[in-house]
Amino acid sequence: MDKLLKGVMKYRCTQKEKMVKQFLQVKNNPTPKAVFFTCIDSRMIPTRFTQTNVGDMFIVRNAGNIIPHSHHFMDEYTTNEPAALELGCIVNDIRHIIVCGHSDCKAINLLYNLQDSNFASQDNRRMSPLRAWLSTHALTSLEKFQQLELTDYGKPLIFQAETPLRKFVAYIDPENNFTVEDKLSQINTLQQVQNIASYGFLKKRLEKHELHIHALWFDIYTGEIYFFSRAAKRFVLINEKNFENLLDEVEQYYS
Repeated sequence: MDKLLKGVMKYRCTQKEKMVKQFLQVKNNPTPKAVFFTCIDSRMIPTRFTQTNVGDMFIVRNAGNIIPHSHHFMDEYTTNEPAALELGCIVNDIRHIIVCGHSDCKAINLLYNLQDSNFASQDNRRMSPLRAWLSTHALTSLEKFQQLELTDYGKPLIFQAETPLRKFVAYIDPENNFTVEDKLSQINTLQQVQNIASYGFLKKRLEKHELHIHALWFDIYTGEIYFFSRAAKRFVLINEKNFENLLDEVEQYYS
């Protein structure tokens, strides 16, 4: 709290006036451009590494950047994530959804350990809300990882895209630069595209190409950010070499 309170005082002296001006600029006509799902990890600061500002994005955070599949919800029983999708994409007419995973994700590392039957036992799940959350909503990601593992990480995985008839192919870390847990993190990030597309209230907008789902992945130890390219069928580093090609792809696939 000492650090937090000192931070508030520094904000008052250095940033408050600037931020209030920005709040006033967007007060009557905020036009956010994306709903951004990411992890609660304290090292993930999406507004900093995307250089976005006040009013630019809705940001939704949870353990493991997971959007539960719609089949988990009946009647009025739901969670924050689909409510955020409705608020952002239906109420506020936001056209882009971004899911951003990251390396060394503690939730995904725990998901990897759920392959141990004792670790994932019902008793342990009852004692651990985090294990219960992952066991309920992230096992599909783990199953896809196990499928990839059987091929020695060499063959691609197939994910459902924005509609049931649309698929995309993904090679996961073909250069083998990352740990097995990070490979699982990348798979989990892509699985959320499929989960988001499962919600009926988004169906018409997805079918009409009025709503687009993207995947990013952040390597916290290098500061590099990767964009999942459906053309390249893999996560591609966003840098000076690839930037123009990625812009062209976004315009082609998502315009």
